[in-house]
Amino acid sequence: MDQALPTTGTYVCHGITWATGDPRLVLAPMPSGPLVYAAIMGRRLGYDASGTGRWCTGRYQFANHVNVEAIACPDRAPAEAGGQCAACTGKDDFRFAHQFHCGGHVPAALAAYMAQPHWLYLATFADGTTKVGTAAAPRKRSRLDEQGALFATYLAQSPDGRAVRFLEDALTRRLGLTQTVRAAAKLTALAELHDLALARDAHQQHRDRATQVLSDLNIPAVLDPWTPPGDGNLLRAPETGRVLYPHDPREGEHGLTVLSCIGSHVLASLDGDSDLPYLLDLGALKGRRITLGSQFSSPPAAVQSALF
Repeated sequence: MDQALPTTGTYVCHGITWATGDPRLVLAPMPSGPLVYAAIMGRRLGYDASGTGRWCTGRYQFANHVNVEAIACPDRAPAEAGGQCAACTGKDDFRFAHQFHCGGHVPAALAAYMAQPHWLYLATFADGTTKVGTAAAPRKRSRLDEQGALFATYLAQSPDGRAVRFLEDALTRRLGLTQTVRAAAKLTALAELHDLALARDAHQQHRDRATQVLSDLNIPAVLDPWTPPGDGNLLRAPETGRVLYPHDPREGEHGLTVLSCIGSHVLASLDGDSDLPYLLDLGALKGRRITLGSQFSSPPAAVQSALF
């Protein structure tokens, strides 16, 4: 169901999710209330981020044996380490997932969740950087949609979350593939995108090498290509001009209309601005308090439009 972008109110922003099949801004209303999953494509987003500090973005809880759901912090408390308050951290059993295969404490709900099939994937970004990652079966699609990649392939299906993480570590160890790519690096790569050949060729090379490693491990490769969401087509096209947004989206007033989205990165136009569209990362708003309103707009700025 479409959930309209609110035009008023103050919220703790939880960032961007693709869980609904399209990019949504996740907002926790102040001082309480359920999370809002607001559609952003083609919508004008006007907000003020004048407050300081970071705020807890809640936790994940297990809805059943195969799904997790986001829960807003009931206190809307200031964030501590990891972007959560101490109370939400203590209740978040999902935080043990990243070290699940290394031993240690495993809550029963997490063990049941990790027992379901998982996917191993490769994702390649605009500068040719390739990461290896994993996704639980229900998150097969949304996990890759949120990465902000240009090309990706599901390499293999694993019977459970423990086995797939050993495969992930094997590809990292043997091929030197990273398991994380910084959001700032993804943004810079998209800003400098001139053609798709670099990312396409890099993805092909890494996919071929990864397939060989899986063969050496007697793991059958699936090689199921990921189809990028159409919401990112404009930004994914090298011929689409773009300049980096000249303001910090975490501070002050902003007003923009979202034209395209890849992961958490958006191409947006500003009110009355006929220059090239602007590229920015809405994921930077995660943990920030923002006040929405149609009266908010971005300050003027002279930008260098000769980037392309």
